[in-house]
Amino acid sequence: MSWWWARAIGAAKKKFEEDEAPQSFKSVGLVVGVTGIVGNSLAEILPLADTPGGPWKVYGVARRPRPSWNADHPVEYIQCDISDSNDVVSKLSKLTDVTHIFYVTWSSRPTEAENCEVNGSMFRNVLRAVIPNAPNLRHICLQTGAKHYIGPLRIVRLMNVIGTLCVYASICKHEGVPLRFPGTKEAWNCYSAVSDADLIAEHQIWAAVDPYAKNEAFNCSNGDVFKWKHLWKVLAEQFGIEDYGFYEEDEHLTLVELMKDKGDVWEEIVKANQLQPTKLEEVGVWWFVDVILGMEGLLDSMNKSKEHGFLGFRNSKNSFISWIDKMKGYKIVP
Repeated sequence: MSWWWARAIGAAKKKFEEDEAPQSFKSVGLVVGVTGIVGNSLAEILPLADTPGGPWKVYGVARRPRPSWNADHPVEYIQCDISDSNDVVSKLSKLTDVTHIFYVTWSSRPTEAENCEVNGSMFRNVLRAVIPNAPNLRHICLQTGAKHYIGPLRIVRLMNVIGTLCVYASICKHEGVPLRFPGTKEAWNCYSAVSDADLIAEHQIWAAVDPYAKNEAFNCSNGDVFKWKHLWKVLAEQFGIEDYGFYEEDEHLTLVELMKDKGDVWEEIVKANQLQPTKLEEVGVWWFVDVILGMEGLLDSMNKSKEHGFLGFRNSKNSFISWIDKMKGYKIVP
């Protein structure tokens, strides 16, 4: 049974024991955006004993100090502002052993012109620092999401959405109010597709080590479809909320509007439940979820990935529950 198939159906993840640590590494990954959702999954999966292309040594780059929920991964953490070319050269040009770059970060700006300028500059900074100094570099993965097709919209990564919805549900529970669906009737009823961050990480590793995937662009989604009206019940149950659903009068309800004055409420929740010290604007990406829940779902196809040999998938409902559990386990929500 291949790794890609075994992993998809829940094979146990094997970690190196201290006395089993490899004497030498076959591959060296540089994960740019290691504290983001996909970056965190790469940091967890790459060092595993059975990950293809391994044994892997992993560098992880992020702008902020390393968060506690990321600290257990065996990664050499580098705090670096990749928008600062001097900082990038100072810290990344020394990484002469890098064989694979996984670029999985994104800085959102108000306009698409600004998005192109800022994100293009960050990507170039990394490449200009690493490529001349890493003679064994073999692969660069650039994560674009749905921008590959339609411009400014990002891929609907399940954790991007669920993380924000978990915060919203926590506030509703704390205040004793209904968990109202902040989106359109079309979004409530239509079929949608999402991408589990672990699946994306597995897909990127596959594309990095399988020669048949070389120089190709691939979709990555769970491989099934769902309806928000079904998952909304799951969200309510996970947070113990009895009153929930879509209400006709809420058709134009937005999370940006609902959450604009809830900073103090979130502070109360964090203190009362001894959560990770976060501010509401750090854990709630309201505008993004408003976009997703304000339109009919975008569907894509995994056929090209399957034809090239990647058979991984996720059950979206199970994935939904799993990431809620992870959010709670990371002490981000109660």
